[in-house]
Amino acid sequence: MLPPRQQSRVGGLPTSLSLVSSDPPRLSPEEPRSNFDALRESPTESANSRETFPTADAIAAKKMENGKAEINFPDQSIIRRVSSADKISLQDIARERVDVICEKMHRLPEEFLEELKSGLRVILEGGNGSQHREEFFVLQKLVQSRADLTAKTLIRAHRVQLEILVAINTGIQGFLHPSISLSQTSLIEIFVYKRCRNIACQNQLPADDCTCETCTNNNGFCNLCMCVICSKFDFEVNTCRWIGCDLCSHWTHTDCAIREQLICMGPTVKSGAGPSEMVFRCQACNRTSELLGWVKDVFQHCAPSWDGEALMRELDFVSRIFHGSKDPRGRKLFWNCDDLKEKLKSGKLESKAACRAILVVFQELEVDSPKTLENAEGGRLIAPQESCNRIAEVVQEAIRKMEMVADEKMRMFKKARLALEACDRELADKAREAGELKTERQKKKLQIEELERIVRLKNAEADMFQLKANEAKREAERLQRIALAKSDKSEEEYTSNYLKQKLSEAEAEKQYLYEKIKLQESSRLSQSSSGGDPSSMFMYSKIHDLLYSGPPKADSQSTDGHPFRTNQ
Repeated sequence: MLPPRQQSRVGGLPTSLSLVSSDPPRLSPEEPRSNFDALRESPTESANSRETFPTADAIAAKKMENGKAEINFPDQSIIRRVSSADKISLQDIARERVDVICEKMHRLPEEFLEELKSGLRVILEGGNGSQHREEFFVLQKLVQSRADLTAKTLIRAHRVQLEILVAINTGIQGFLHPSISLSQTSLIEIFVYKRCRNIACQNQLPADDCTCETCTNNNGFCNLCMCVICSKFDFEVNTCRWIGCDLCSHWTHTDCAIREQLICMGPTVKSGAGPSEMVFRCQACNRTSELLGWVKDVFQHCAPSWDGEALMRELDFVSRIFHGSKDPRGRKLFWNCDDLKEKLKSGKLESKAACRAILVVFQELEVDSPKTLENAEGGRLIAPQESCNRIAEVVQEAIRKMEMVADEKMRMFKKARLALEACDRELADKAREAGELKTERQKKKLQIEELERIVRLKNAEADMFQLKANEAKREAERLQRIALAKSDKSEEEYTSNYLKQKLSEAEAEKQYLYEKIKLQESSRLSQSSSGGDPSSMFMYSKIHDLLYSGPPKADSQSTDGHPFRTNQ
């Protein structure tokens, strides 16, 4: 029997995670992909096939295991306005060409892109009921009807544009979570169904290179973490909620198997004949696996670590599995499980005691097994040849189980090796990115040093020009003082020359008048001898006063006669 479903995925996320709703790619209005439908907690429908994105603790654990360092960027307080022509909507992203939307997104601020992602998260959460459901159906129909969304075209998409397209296509809002950062290649592979959409799994598809019809025909199906029937995944391990096929190792939700009537009475798996027992028929390979031994193995390995609530839940699963059993051992297990559930509910029995009691029941069923075979054969003695045949069957069964365990270990080793190779590739990518960032940092540093050198040079030039300007200013002031001094000196020389010229003219006029007076005196003397004239005497006295009264004021005449002099 296949061992209990264990936590063997890449990343090792804790079992408490839940998943975002996402159905297989074959979507129809009657079978929505998202988590809008109200899932019923009933025996006929899986209560654990919902999908939600990993919680913050799981994301942190996965990042620590992968060696990813999360960079906290400071909050941007600057808000840029976006014109109506540059704005885009979710419908535009789902409808328009990749390169057109990518070009617009490069011009948009980060705040606007975060608003787009937040709006899609609100739609995927389905808080507004049917309105959000219809909006999501429209977006998903637009995306899934496009033939141009291929790996070749998506490689040119904007990061936020690719995250939104993947979230719409898968219905998983975890791809929009700010703490989850997948590479662009991984997002493209998830979109084209080449990688598992389970963020905690991330295996290449088909997983383990499986060639079965289920893995081949169901786009995006991963046999390592998804249910064969509902194609949904969760993180429940070491539980009876999942049933594994002994032959193809595909997993199925117990609720889904009960709903599809894949758990039923059938011939004994070991011999193929004899009394019937409860078996599980795998939908992937159409072969059966026995259930009693599988349930016993799960309880023997995992029950001691369960608390009371988990034990009650597992007993309920066992009761539902063996509810229709008609063989004595199955009926006995069903009755004992119901009895233990009632005692746990009423508080008559503690979880540890109930765990020990159910393990005793499995031991009794193991003891009852040969008695049942003996009664079925009518109590006759078994022939030696038949005994040898049965011993050979037991040995073959043991060998088959050992081979199955070896195959399982080999698959786990292969998966671990693939995970290690993926981590090595991612480490190499990170190292290359770190080298590129270091080179870019050196370039920026050189550019900054060059700019600083230019700034220093310009400052020196400015100081030199300022010095020359100061010298020119001082030279201009000196020349201005010299000009003023020369102007004052030339004015004084002009005034002196002017006064000298006026003085010489006055002297000449004085001499002229003096000569004239002498002439008149001589004339007067000649006339006085013959008789004097009063008017001539008056004229003579006036001319005499004018000549001997001195020249006119030089300052007033020179100031009035010099048109270029200014009063200072």
